[in-house]
Amino acid sequence: MTFAYQSAASHSFVPEIWDADLLTQFDPLLVWASPVVSNNKYEGEIRKKGDVVHINSLLRPTVGEYKLPDGMTAQRPETVDQKLPITEARYLQVLIEDAERVQVAGGLSSPINQQMIRALAREADTFMGGVIAKAATALPNVKPGAGNIPQSLYSTILDMMLALDDNDIPAGRYVVVSPRVKRYLVEHPAVANAAAYGEGGVTANGVVARLAGFTILSTTAMPTGVDIVAGHKEFATYASQFSGFREGQSEKYRADYIDTLHLYGGKIVRYPELDTKKSDQTFDESKPTKGIVKATVEWPTAA
Repeated sequence: MTFAYQSAASHSFVPEIWDADLLTQFDPLLVWASPVVSNNKYEGEIRKKGDVVHINSLLRPTVGEYKLPDGMTAQRPETVDQKLPITEARYLQVLIEDAERVQVAGGLSSPINQQMIRALAREADTFMGGVIAKAATALPNVKPGAGNIPQSLYSTILDMMLALDDNDIPAGRYVVVSPRVKRYLVEHPAVANAAAYGEGGVTANGVVARLAGFTILSTTAMPTGVDIVAGHKEFATYASQFSGFREGQSEKYRADYIDTLHLYGGKIVRYPELDTKKSDQTFDESKPTKGIVKATVEWPTAA
């Protein structure tokens, strides 16, 4: 079937199929920007780089004591505005000789397209990891000895659990670790036998195990100088949208092209009970969030 908007020469190309393939193949490659670590509830309508998504926070009203003859004093609801800017625009473009033939042959499952999707995912994940790590509260550096690395790393995760407990961070927390931390952490019995202590791991989105209220993930896209990050997805939001696929004839080569544009942005979400409100009805974003903590490991020379 040929629609009115389609070229007669390429009527069998169906962009919707490519969009679905990209989303299903892109999402499992994410860790920092995955639903385990970041929420996407504020995406809104993203159409171009520079768009801004507004996030409103409602301040908790003050509870008063009722007594006669004072009666009650009404309070007006008060909100604080947070802005999530869409700062990133990344594209993927491939040149093909015949759009219909490539689509029938497997579309985005081809090896070259798989690598391009991985490149897009890596860019987005590295970006979101930087956003999260920059705003996390830094805990003291971990200084394990050569003989107690697994226990030292595991104890650090428990310290992170305590830090989040102290700020009433809800259940559903995550821990993201570097591959080097994972290498030693899995030697600890509580992680190696996670099925007995919590829940065995799966491979989607880099998950290693689920244990002690944490989903433990690992990624090579760790921010520089950070080895362990723990938190809750409600404190980081990731807004992402693919602008859809285009196809047409290349002006530079004797070939057709297929491309897509990935627009995204990330932000640390602030909360009235945990963060400082400024006089202009915004939050002080220069201070670290209490909902995410990070630590650096000072590795012994023998490790």
